[in-house]
Amino acid sequence: MKSAAIAELKASLSRYLAAVKSGEELLVIERGKPIAKLVPLPPSVQPEGDRLRRMEARGLVRVGQGKLPRGLWRAPRPADPKAEVRKALISERDTSR
Repeated sequence: MKSAAIAELKASLSRYLAAVKSGEELLVIERGKPIAKLVPLPPSVQPEGDRLRRMEARGLVRVGQGKLPRGLWRAPRPADPKAEVRKALISERDTSR
């Protein structure tokens, strides 16, 4: 689990939130003592959770659990004839602004 002092967290909030969003946990430190822990929400609570779960059930995506597996970038991409992965990515990017 990563940790960050409040000043560092404030200075790089977007970067830390992106890490939490991808599955990492973050311990928030104040004056050398832990005061909070940021954890990702379970997919059932996230607004896109249902859509991602349906895509996962069809084998189009795997919902992240932390680190990427070795060889990921060399693996063949699954077929996505309806472009659902691209649509989900665009939708996520539009709502994160």
